[in-house]
Amino acid sequence: FIKEHRKGRYTTLLSECRLNEYLHKIDLEASEMLEIIIPSLAVERGIDEDLKTHDMLGWVAEMNNIKARAEEIVLREVVYV
Repeated sequence: FIKEHRKGRYTTLLSECRLNEYLHKIDLEASEMLEIIIPSLAVERGIDEDLKTHDMLGWVAEMNNIKARAEEIVLREVVYV
């Protein structure tokens, strides 16, 4: 994304040998946000261990939806900035 849409920033980071450091920072930030957002969305939607015990497939489907939504949020707020 950065190479195609933020060419100036990409070139600067690459020429200053800071591209890997920058990408690592973004990766860590995105992972931390996911760790916060996924549980909060699960609580918000009432997805808990009780559902997991009684309806495993329903729980998996809900958690997949939550994970996809959380990833959309992280992409919009961290990656595509």
